[in-house]
Amino acid sequence: MSGRKSETRLAQRLKRRIATDGPISVADFMSACLSDPQDGYYMTAEPFGAGGDFVTAPEVSQLFGEMIGGWLVHVWHMAGRPARFHLVELGPGRGTLMADALRVAKLDSAFLGAARLTLVETSPRLREKQAETLANSPLKPEFAANPGEIPDDAPLFLVANEFFDALPIHQHVLTEGGWRERMIGLDDAGELCFGIGPASLSEDDLPPTARKAAPGAVLETQPLANAIAASIGTRIAMRGGAALVIDYGYARSTPGDTLQALYRHEFDPVLARPGDADLTAHVNFEALGHAFRTTGAKISGPMTQGEFLIGLGLLERAGQLGSGKPAEVQERIRADVERLAGPDAMGTLFKVLGVTKADLAPPPFDT
Repeated sequence: MSGRKSETRLAQRLKRRIATDGPISVADFMSACLSDPQDGYYMTAEPFGAGGDFVTAPEVSQLFGEMIGGWLVHVWHMAGRPARFHLVELGPGRGTLMADALRVAKLDSAFLGAARLTLVETSPRLREKQAETLANSPLKPEFAANPGEIPDDAPLFLVANEFFDALPIHQHVLTEGGWRERMIGLDDAGELCFGIGPASLSEDDLPPTARKAAPGAVLETQPLANAIAASIGTRIAMRGGAALVIDYGYARSTPGDTLQALYRHEFDPVLARPGDADLTAHVNFEALGHAFRTTGAKISGPMTQGEFLIGLGLLERAGQLGSGKPAEVQERIRADVERLAGPDAMGTLFKVLGVTKADLAPPPFDT
């Protein structure tokens, strides 16, 4: 039960839908909350930055995007400097990461001359913001609603930072009768509530860590994320290129309820504010890596974000950025580095996965 005297428009619509058609899955709930054309979170809210609900790594410091830009240029060289390629970002936020990456890429005119920039974004409002952020960048972005819209005619160099965590997941609960899908229905007062639906997973579907789980355990699956990974991996295996996936998540498949809502930088009950709060779930990097690997692409990692950034030269670049600056600027840069790479901040929770053709071993995964 939400416990709120007022409710969002989307909550009202979801209640009517459930009353008419019956309970919905967690995946359907997430999809509606985030992507509903009228009332979805990413269609209506301003989620990023201090005035939004959360701060992503590119918004913490320009250092993050600069490291990504340097990695892209280096791997392009490793791949033989293809004369044409698609430079793609999935879920570009406000365009900050790509703007910082292109500032570094501008040092290599051949890279920019070969690149065709596409931002994969479904929100018209965010597309406007991204175009504004990149207005003075060396590449003008094109837009696509999904990766499948990008022509399959050249190598693909792709970045997905905090993209997969926002894709709908399914949750399964272990009961005395086996694993059953977690659903969202209405309680006796007509409020949104969690419940148990039909049987969903067999013993063959389970990772080893879930085969001795206790009743009440929750196991999450991410079929949409895995399908997108497979499509990207197929492109890279066939056409060449590389992908970088950066997100918070876990390295091995294991039971656990990671579904969470964020509202104004605070955790919020998942069912409290449909459409007004961000919904995410931790990414299963083992499942994601398997989806990439089955296409013939090579997987590097996952490694922690801290290891990745420091391996790329984060500390050295931070020193350059702060050299000769006032003490307060240097202190802010140090704080930003700690937030990006420190074990008690983003450095350990966030993981980085590299995807390439089989003959490439990109840094810092190769060390």
